[in-house]
Amino acid sequence: MCEAWYVCDQSTPFVDDPATDPALLRTLAAAGLPATGRFRPKSGWVSRAWVGDEYVVRLNTNEQFRDAYRHEARVVNLLTGSEVPHARHIAHGDGPDGPWYVSERLPGTSLCDAWPVADSHTRQAIIESLGIALRALHRVPVTADLLPPWLADALVGKPWPAYHPPVVSATPQQVEAARQRPGHDSRLLADVADWIQERLTLFATDKPVLVHGDLHGSNVIVDQGRVTGLIDFAEALAQPADAELDTILRWCARAREYPPTPDEQGLDETTLTEVPGWLHGAYPELFEREHLRERLNFYDMHMELALYAHHPQPHIREAAQDRIARLLSGHNHLDEVIW
Repeated sequence: MCEAWYVCDQSTPFVDDPATDPALLRTLAAAGLPATGRFRPKSGWVSRAWVGDEYVVRLNTNEQFRDAYRHEARVVNLLTGSEVPHARHIAHGDGPDGPWYVSERLPGTSLCDAWPVADSHTRQAIIESLGIALRALHRVPVTADLLPPWLADALVGKPWPAYHPPVVSATPQQVEAARQRPGHDSRLLADVADWIQERLTLFATDKPVLVHGDLHGSNVIVDQGRVTGLIDFAEALAQPADAELDTILRWCARAREYPPTPDEQGLDETTLTEVPGWLHGAYPELFEREHLRERLNFYDMHMELALYAHHPQPHIREAAQDRIARLLSGHNHLDEVIW
């Protein structure tokens, strides 16, 4: 549920009219907040949003993400008292305009917006701050069954509104889901099934931790060379910590596939080549798992299988099939990342 609401520094004065949108006014009233101040309308991938001087107001416009905001509120409340920088949850609920969520506004802008104009020293400071934030996140106590409701639905056969984060135990059933697709490559899937079974033992002794699940440049807020908050916890779940690394490294290698909104462009991957090294320096434990490359390959296989089995667009499924075949030969986007 990639979101991109923070588009200007908090010190930048708002030039928009005061809140007049009926949906915004209804949501503020439902949250018990005054309809004062100025709000800038923004759009994410699945939400309408208004960025105010003090609050960010969101409306979920995609019905497939069942209870996404309720899940996010649950996760954000787990962060209370921790050292994880995050936007405080104000209120959430359901209304005539759909599910809504109100949080405090953090100082700064998204990493995606800040990155192109930041110098190398500032970029390194941002990523080192991110590493510290992630270590704190992965230390927050969490139950092993934490899973977004919409993802739980998808794993039992309901429509997939998104194709991440990886869920290790659910990977074999994605093979079976792919076999239900007309025109699937049965020989390829047989090889994938064997490949998965050979690697499941890599995760046998893992202790799940709280993983953000969708961590990339649009979901990190930065200000003056530091991370002021991680946002959008609608995909947070309990998984091994290096599942977080899988998303980050995929973003570094294929950043253009992670634009803030459908109408914008993602970052240039060549500007992210030093990110893994900087992150390693700040959070080395994230990189120290035995058989890390094979584990990351496994997470990648889950992602590609979900796309191959569930994506509605044929060309996306075909691209996923090609990537699966490449993974079976021992290659993927990690070949392009120095980590």
